[in-house]
Amino acid sequence: MAAELDIVNLFIIAGGTLAIPLLAFIAFFLLWPSALIKIYYWYWRRTLGLQVHYADCGGYRFCYSCRGKPGMRPSVLMLHSFSAHKDTWLTLVKYLPKHLHIVCVDMPGHEGTTRTNTDDYSIVGQARRIHQFVETIRLTRKPFHVVGTSMGGNVAGVYAATYPTEICSMTLICPDGQCTKFDNHLQDLERSNYTLNIPLIPTTPEEMEDMFRLCSHVRFKIPQQILQGLVDVREPHNSFYEEVFLEIISEKSRYALQEHLHLITAPVQVIWGKRDQVMDVSGATVIAEILPGCRVDLLENCGHSVVMERPCRTAKLILEFIILQQEARGGTKKSS
Repeated sequence: MAAELDIVNLFIIAGGTLAIPLLAFIAFFLLWPSALIKIYYWYWRRTLGLQVHYADCGGYRFCYSCRGKPGMRPSVLMLHSFSAHKDTWLTLVKYLPKHLHIVCVDMPGHEGTTRTNTDDYSIVGQARRIHQFVETIRLTRKPFHVVGTSMGGNVAGVYAATYPTEICSMTLICPDGQCTKFDNHLQDLERSNYTLNIPLIPTTPEEMEDMFRLCSHVRFKIPQQILQGLVDVREPHNSFYEEVFLEIISEKSRYALQEHLHLITAPVQVIWGKRDQVMDVSGATVIAEILPGCRVDLLENCGHSVVMERPCRTAKLILEFIILQQEARGGTKKSS
């Protein structure tokens, strides 16, 4: 009888031990979904071996995550899209070799990087800030590969045109800075004196779901609580996002990439989702016409959120391009 009671007690203790984290998860999911999202990003950074660092320069602080050390392959700098953050790249980093030196930085004013009322958030202004970051962490010791998506692609293109000796090659993923399908909505915003809601700055779970539909061809089933958590995480920053949005769609920045393309000398790869509803896929043709040697990879059944929708395929394409360009420069033979 005593042995049976011990077994019962053991099951009770085991059940209680399992129930505590389960109940904690349910509580976070229902009551604090935004905290659960932050834990999720922390967990995946840790799992993938990414470490968060800060770089200070003249009173300005950059937040970035990195993995690996500079080696025979070029270092890879990743620039995220509007209103995103360095963890945008986690799904992609998962499929890249662990020995590859990767740096994912929070763009100016975003997430952990300094935000000021006096900073220049135009595309050219952001390119200058990223150059400051690159010099601060001494990434310029040898030419590196830069990857940029959407707004980050615009900044990456302007960066490559402005600081050509620092870039050995570049990948642009659905970059803005050209004529887009979104232009019609921008015209509606201008006519309304910017009183209409901006689709890329959602304020409710429903608007968040609409943004996912706009940006992604693949339909992800996201629970309402997670949508609410995503809104809660972004809501304190929405006024800043509006400021940046108005800056990057201004005459000064809207076509910045297109205006700088002819100055780019580094080999360029363009990756674009054929079902992109934000930046028209014809932009890839525009870039190829100005830069005849560029490589264009168009992805079937993929929208604007290429990194989220096709992370494995995108990582493979980027790595192939880096290796091909290195071999073309007389570098080492591929070993990954």
